[in-house]
Amino acid sequence: MSSPAPSSRTPLHFHVPEPASRPGGKPDFSNVVIPEAGSVRRPPVDIDPKEIRDLAYSIIRVLDRDGQAVGPWVPELSHDDLIRGLRHMMTLRSFDARMQMAQRQGKTSFYMQHTGEEAVSCAFRIALSPGDMNFPTYRQAGLLIAHDYPLVDMMCQIYSNERDPLKGRQLPVMYSSKEHGFFSISGNLTTQFVQAVGWAMASAIKGDTRIAAAWVGDGSTAESDFHAALVFASTYKAPIVLNVVNNQWAISTFQGIARGGSGTFAARGLGFGIPALRVDGNDYLAVYAVAQWAIERARRNLGPTLVEYVTYRAGAHSTSDDPSAYRPKHESDGWPLGDPLIRLKNHLIAAGVWSEERHKQTEAEILETVIAAQKEAESFGTLHSGSKPSARDMFEDVYAELPPHLRRQRQQIGV
Repeated sequence: MSSPAPSSRTPLHFHVPEPASRPGGKPDFSNVVIPEAGSVRRPPVDIDPKEIRDLAYSIIRVLDRDGQAVGPWVPELSHDDLIRGLRHMMTLRSFDARMQMAQRQGKTSFYMQHTGEEAVSCAFRIALSPGDMNFPTYRQAGLLIAHDYPLVDMMCQIYSNERDPLKGRQLPVMYSSKEHGFFSISGNLTTQFVQAVGWAMASAIKGDTRIAAAWVGDGSTAESDFHAALVFASTYKAPIVLNVVNNQWAISTFQGIARGGSGTFAARGLGFGIPALRVDGNDYLAVYAVAQWAIERARRNLGPTLVEYVTYRAGAHSTSDDPSAYRPKHESDGWPLGDPLIRLKNHLIAAGVWSEERHKQTEAEILETVIAAQKEAESFGTLHSGSKPSARDMFEDVYAELPPHLRRQRQQIGV
């Protein structure tokens, strides 16, 4: 049978996914199917991944509309634990506001806020153990704050001043602290995902007990390193939690561009035989519960877990971004999963251990602490004032033995 003549064939069409709404339009989240809190089952940690394929398409939630914790995923966290978690998120939001303002004042060149995503990193961090290693992106500063990393050191890194722990060799907000389980952030998106799998494999080869946690945004899942990481993690059953923070938007493209036809980002794990879960990323209790489940699976040598956090980037991608150019101005107000701080606050109020008055008082106390840290950090310098790291620092901590050509360059500039 012969093929039809080219002139009679149906023309091919090129498909570009479109967001539900554009600037000037009405926000539309009708595509976000939200199950009732407490309605998603909690399987045993050692379950066969084939038995929980449905969890890659649902959303695990604990807090209901009335602030009550319901269902099988309610974690064993005390009220003191939750108050501490709320303070972590409040600190991160206050820190963000001050550093955003500092950038607008010319004290640093760049900043990235976490508004709306605070629960993801803050809750995950307290489920980890000392020695575990995170391979984060630029929007997981909550991993440091929830682990009591000094605010002054974070600010000095942002200002690239003489007290910058990284000596001016990293972009602002690209922190690094081995002691706090925070691997150096990579500006090349997704490279840290496959590095994290390698670190986890090395931990297993050495017979260690430490696990890794990899972090990536929804847009970066389109990078080849993401898929390479899943190949190695699934093949060698690396002790790792593979985290995808789906905040609906990359820097200027909505998440559908990177998701393709997979339905959800969690579903990407199914083809690799990796158990995959979706969780309400604005529900502190749900994030902690899912993190604890996935971390226990890694520790018990059951292999990796892919977790998608369904959340929303309420602010701009960075201080270099204008989201009004690609999404409705008030879209964040329509996000159906709400604000993580308000939801945890309401839960604690409903439990009778918190109040609006105490919340306002805590906000004031935290702001005072952040401002004091900022004043101290700025006493060591900012982008355009004060002392800077020495030029000799660019030659140190890179090679065990300085190569001849760099030795000559160092001599030429006299440091």
